[in-house]
Amino acid sequence: MVEKLQKRQEIKSKMAPTKHFNTLEDFLEGQVLVIDKPLDWTSFDVVNKLRGTIRHTFNIKKIKVGHAGTLDPLATGVLVVCTGRKTKTIDILQAEQKTYTGTIRLGVTTPSFDSETEVDNYCDLTILDAINSSSIEKASIKFIGNLNQMPPQYSAKKVDGVTAYKAARKGETVALKPKAVTVNSFEINSFNKIVVDKVSGVDSDNYSVIDVNFKVVCSKGTYIRALARDLGKELNVGGTLTALRRTRSGDFMAEKAWDLTELLDAVKYCGITAKNS
Repeated sequence: MVEKLQKRQEIKSKMAPTKHFNTLEDFLEGQVLVIDKPLDWTSFDVVNKLRGTIRHTFNIKKIKVGHAGTLDPLATGVLVVCTGRKTKTIDILQAEQKTYTGTIRLGVTTPSFDSETEVDNYCDLTILDAINSSSIEKASIKFIGNLNQMPPQYSAKKVDGVTAYKAARKGETVALKPKAVTVNSFEINSFNKIVVDKVSGVDSDNYSVIDVNFKVVCSKGTYIRALARDLGKELNVGGTLTALRRTRSGDFMAEKAWDLTELLDAVKYCGITAKNS
C-alpha cells in the first residue's frame, strides 16, 4: 500500500508544473507559464487576472503580460502566458503546432459552431441514420492537409475595423476571407448516437444526434469550430462543437500546466516570502 502511494506521488510530481519564479525580478525578466485555462474564462480573463495578481502582490503599477494563442471561452487546456521580457517571444511561441481533443455533434448546427449559441437547425434523421464510423472517417480525411478555411462569423477577426463576433451578436455579418491553415491529422476516436431535447418542431423523445470524439493536430490559426462545421456539411447533416481541449502547444503539454488558482496562490506566496526576507 505504501509503495502504491509513493508511486502515485512520484507520478504526480512528474506531472506538476515547474516553478521558476520567486521574486518580482523573475517576473520582470520574464516567465513562460503554461496554464490550464478554466472553462468559461476568456484568454484575456486569464491574462488580466495574472497581471492583476502580480501587480497587487508586489505593489507595482504595471507589468507586461500576454498570451501566445487564444482559446475560446468554452475550451479548456494549454494557454501559454508570458510575462515581462518574455512577452517578446509570444510570436514565436504562438506559431507552434497545436493538438486538440474534443467532441463534434453531428445532426445539428449553431450560429457560432459551438455551444455558445442555441441550435438553429436539425437535419433529416434518415440521412443521420445512414452515417457510420466509415463514412465519418472518410469525410474527415478531406480536411487533412493544407486548407483554405473560412473563419466563423463568431470570431475575433476584424474587417474594416469591425470585429466579426460583435457584429454576429447583433445579427450582422462581415465579409470574412478564407485563411490558409494546415491540419496535420484529424483522428476519429469514437462516435455515439444519443437522444437529445429539441427546442421546437420535433418530438424530443425521438430526435437523435451523433457525438464524435476526435483528436486534431494543426497549425496556428486553425478554427476547430470550423472543422466541426465543415465535417457536418460534408456529411450533409450539419455539425457543431460541444467540447474542446487543447492538450499541447509546441512543447507545452496540458499534463504539466498550472491550475490557475494554484498559480495565483504561488504568486501571492512569493510576495509573502519577499516581505519576510
